[in-house]
Amino acid sequence: MTPPTDPDPHAPARADADASGAVDGLRDALGLLKDREQVAERLLASAAKHSFDPDTELDWDAPLEDGKWFWPPELVSLYGTPMWHRMSEEQRILLSRHEAAALASLGIWFEIILMQLLVRHIYDKAATSAHVRYALTEIEDECRHSKMFARLIARGDTPWYPVSRTHQNLGRLFKTVSTTPGSFTATLLGEEVLDWMQRLTFPDERVQPLVRGVTRIHVVEEARHVRYAREELRRQMVTAPRWSQEFTRVTSGEFARVFSVAFVNPEVYPNVGLDRREAVAQVRASGHRREVMQTGARRLTEFLDEIGVLRGVGRRLWRASGLVG
Repeated sequence: MTPPTDPDPHAPARADADASGAVDGLRDALGLLKDREQVAERLLASAAKHSFDPDTELDWDAPLEDGKWFWPPELVSLYGTPMWHRMSEEQRILLSRHEAAALASLGIWFEIILMQLLVRHIYDKAATSAHVRYALTEIEDECRHSKMFARLIARGDTPWYPVSRTHQNLGRLFKTVSTTPGSFTATLLGEEVLDWMQRLTFPDERVQPLVRGVTRIHVVEEARHVRYAREELRRQMVTAPRWSQEFTRVTSGEFARVFSVAFVNPEVYPNVGLDRREAVAQVRASGHRREVMQTGARRLTEFLDEIGVLRGVGRRLWRASGLVG
């Protein structure tokens, strides 16, 4: 199996980051805001060069390799815990297989929410604008990603791991009441933590080639999604009414709390022969796991802090999520 050969998954985002041109003199703590249409045009050009069809790019029929992980061991939830040290290598790899499936299931849940938020965002905007055309392009990407994740779950011969009924209902509520800046904050939360983990996964030769190929495609295409969301969130936090900004701080903090809990699906533990209650307790007590989650979120939380999202009650909720130290 040969993963996509784009030599640098950061390249699309870096190219976009070099774009200049402010609009209307709008400014935040990071400087002048980019012109919305210019950003979208550059992202559309990037999408034309750096998009992949997982059905043809990846070898789905290649046999899985014995002894290889499905997720880097350091990113497996129980890594470094007393329970981890009691597990055999075979059981650890099996846990990585189920956790990879659980994260793919979480990714599908989140992608479906994101697509609905994007549709809401462009509902009353000019369909001929580059900004809307790019949003539709991103929705195409997310459709492919959801199908790719579902196919990976099936190929790994593991269950689908839906989020809890409570989180399903909270997601339904959030996507109904979310403001535009709240939607883009949640988008970045869902994309950037997983993106950090996937950037460690696709070059890791200990990991199954198919998993590496899936994560590489996702990293390359998500780079422009993050760029789009960051630029729009900056704009929204400057132009949105004060009540909307404050509502965004609170709802994004609550979504961070929900997301951090959903990131580990406890159903994986009994499926690999572990005691669910003991495993969950050890993950919650794990300093390594806490460091992994905070490191994965750090680039995002620093950005959110700079543009004024992490303030007041919202910041306390982000702390409660464990994603902010």
